[in-house]
Amino acid sequence: MSLTDNRTYTRPEKDELYDLLSNHRRRYVIHFCKRADEPLSLSDLAEKVAAREQDKPVAELTSAERKRVYTSLQQTHLDRLADAGMIDYDGDLVELTDEAATLDVYLDVVPEGSISWGIYYLGLSIISAVVLGGIWIGFVPTETVPELGWAALILAAFLASSVAQVVQNRRYRLGDMDEPP
Repeated sequence: MSLTDNRTYTRPEKDELYDLLSNHRRRYVIHFCKRADEPLSLSDLAEKVAAREQDKPVAELTSAERKRVYTSLQQTHLDRLADAGMIDYDGDLVELTDEAATLDVYLDVVPEGSISWGIYYLGLSIISAVVLGGIWIGFVPTETVPELGWAALILAAFLASSVAQVVQNRRYRLGDMDEPP
């Protein structure tokens, strides 16, 4: 099902997408819409966002907490997402568009206590360069493990790391986790 409201949009530039995603309420909207099998009503969406913000169940929200988020979504955030082509919004029902899938590239979610994959690969590259440099100058022994064996170990480390990154990225993708980041 697709909602229509006669909006036209131009695909946002990268900076505009980062600005769009800089607000937690807009990220929460995307997250909860991704988890829904059908369009969400604005009321339901506002409750989910308010519950996440207040870190409590929907049933424990006050009417003021609900209304504050409802008003903010209605007056600001949903229009911004719709203008960027990320959602269809008809005044009450909210649904992601196919264009919203392009946001995944901009949402590298790093779990708490972890390092980013860029830093990890930098470290792995430095270790690999040290090992290969050590082989080249004769510091790393090649009697027990031949040069090709060292190269295979380095390749295996990068392959295992890449597989781990793909698995983690899929696990921590916005909309795939229970709670939005």
